[in-house]
Amino acid sequence: MSVVFLNGEYLPKDEARVSVNDRGFLFADGIYEVTPAYRGRLFRWDHHLARMRKGLAAIAIDFDAAVLKEVKLELLARNALDDVPVAYVYVQVTRGVAPRTHAFPDPPVEPTVYAFANEYHRPSMQLWGMGSRAITMPDQRWARADIKAIALLPNVLAQQAAVDAGVINTILVRDGMAIEGTHNNLFAVINGVVTTAPKSNYILHGVTRDFVIELAGQIGFPVEERAIPLSELYDAEEVFFTGTTTEVRPAIRVDDQMIGDGHVGPFARALFEKFLEVTGG
Repeated sequence: MSVVFLNGEYLPKDEARVSVNDRGFLFADGIYEVTPAYRGRLFRWDHHLARMRKGLAAIAIDFDAAVLKEVKLELLARNALDDVPVAYVYVQVTRGVAPRTHAFPDPPVEPTVYAFANEYHRPSMQLWGMGSRAITMPDQRWARADIKAIALLPNVLAQQAAVDAGVINTILVRDGMAIEGTHNNLFAVINGVVTTAPKSNYILHGVTRDFVIELAGQIGFPVEERAIPLSELYDAEEVFFTGTTTEVRPAIRVDDQMIGDGHVGPFARALFEKFLEVTGG
């Protein structure tokens, strides 16, 4: 049985209990962070920590997220995940347990901190090389998608739409612009330029997104951060997604439009090869 972390304790998952008065349960009042680990090494922990601190500050939860590094490493060890090729650690911090009322508890209560670790099973290279398909739908999320909030119902509905359509992802579209996937950032190769939406309150500031932009620079690929009209996405030479549990994943069809020549392109291949080389994954 897997071991989880809850409010300072490591315990079997089936023994973990959270109060029905927890504000995460009642209001989705909290944030989360997911950090990958390559053979037990946390990937870009400082970047994940900075994003989590920013999220906690944005919703005014007083918690020192720096203590979570040791928690994550301990969970990897206790679950025998410190030597697998790729694992990930999920951590969630809510405002804590208090009687239900919309305003913050006064006085404040202790946050609820929950974390678990799992192995990540990467698609085989054969499956990866076949590419994937995605659909589009309007972005119905709130206007602070940059906060990694646990309130993910629009993402859930969009991903279920992908499942119902028999594809792996849904691309969210706002004001005619392709923004990102349900749980990952979106890239397109347009006229030979690796293109992705600029950082704003409407996209998650992805740690893997930033890493892939750096890799593109190392390889020598030109990069542009700008809005991508849906019409340009359909006409792109390549489309791919990036994220903690996505890494680099190409799409060869969006809606009923074939992307490029319908095969995984050289930009996505080169970036994924470089990604694996640098991470040791």
